[in-house]
Amino acid sequence: MTAENARWSNATAKQLRKAIDRRAAHGLDRMRFAVEGDPGSAEDQAALTRSALRYAAALARGASDPVKLNSIYTVPRPNPDLQRGLAEALAKGKIDDWLDGLAPQDDNYRALSKAYLALRKQGDAPAPVIPEAGKPLEPGATDPRMPAIANQLVASGYLDRASAQDGRYGPAMVKAVQRMQADYGIKPDGVIGTDAIEILNLSDADRARAIAVAMERMRWLDRNPPETRIDVNLASARLAYWRGGKLADSRKVVVGEPGTETPQLGSPIYRLVANPTWTVPRSIQNKEIAGKGAGYLRRNNMAWKDGWIVQQPGPENSLGLVKFDMQNEHQIYLHDTPAKQLFGEVQRQRSHGCVRVEDALGFAAMLARDEGISGEWETARATGKESFVPLPRAIPVRLLYQTVLFDEAGEPVIRADPYGWNYRVSAALGFPASAGHRLRPSGSDVGP
Repeated sequence: MTAENARWSNATAKQLRKAIDRRAAHGLDRMRFAVEGDPGSAEDQAALTRSALRYAAALARGASDPVKLNSIYTVPRPNPDLQRGLAEALAKGKIDDWLDGLAPQDDNYRALSKAYLALRKQGDAPAPVIPEAGKPLEPGATDPRMPAIANQLVASGYLDRASAQDGRYGPAMVKAVQRMQADYGIKPDGVIGTDAIEILNLSDADRARAIAVAMERMRWLDRNPPETRIDVNLASARLAYWRGGKLADSRKVVVGEPGTETPQLGSPIYRLVANPTWTVPRSIQNKEIAGKGAGYLRRNNMAWKDGWIVQQPGPENSLGLVKFDMQNEHQIYLHDTPAKQLFGEVQRQRSHGCVRVEDALGFAAMLARDEGISGEWETARATGKESFVPLPRAIPVRLLYQTVLFDEAGEPVIRADPYGWNYRVSAALGFPASAGHRLRPSGSDVGP
């Protein structure tokens, strides 16, 4: 049986309408999924089927297409047989149950849904959490806005909760504000003026938009990802290593800066490279190294080879002491780095596109142990030369972008949108345009 020859009844048509009326639970209330007519004529039957399949697709795969919204997107997506699913649901008279089961079923999605519905009650009024009333706040000042400012700094990752001081603009908060100002290209003077408040401020409408986008991004993903995998959140610059369905490790990473953003890829690690060389890409060679001269190449252990600049192995190599080779056509991979100081930054979008891993040698040792190749890996490291250690099985890697995280209580926390990628998704969901401050490129080093 297919959806085209399955018959709608008054009861199933009513279920569909009620389900679509509840679409705000998925952040889809700004989109239309018209249900026209009653299940009488063949034309009405077809219209109901079209509406049901469109809404089902929005729940099952997303209401927007990430491949069209992004220049590169290869993360695996769900692909259920919706035609067959609708036909079976019609035969059973259970359209509502079928639709309810298409969206993600995990606790994080439910927490986002609950938060979105609560914010939606506030309407679209962009009332600021932190009002701009009053003079700019100087270090040492007291002001009734300070608790709200402290909360936003904590949520953004610039301030520890223990350092937040109610009512007074103390040294820890000043340092946090200065770091934030530097990240966004504002003079880091610690004075909380209009620009700083605009960065910190998220109205209820802003929060609702971010949460709706987060739900959409979750709908893009496979409901049953590989139990052993590596997920990298590009927005928060953190890596999560899953082993057998359990979180085995989490650590900081450095990802592409604005202008050389790390793309959203699904791409497996297939081997470890000990003591890697680095063949400098043409883009970096032409923009960062052109005209440096032979002295620069010698100081950085670089040499020309077959028309390319190649950096030799060593602790100062831009790839560090280990590279995690991945299979993709975009030359994106995980690797070590000599620029350890970048892991101390809050906004770690600082590379030319590849993913730098905190304590990469420790992470490589963990993978080698889990895959039963510790001996081969240690032998390769000890050579001091570029050596390749294949993994017995490739480990899937997903490079994702998610600006809503979850605290210890499972509540959603809105973080920065460093690439500005949320706006194209929110527009596809029917939200009005909203300008925001972008992270400033740092130009920190020439590494990938």
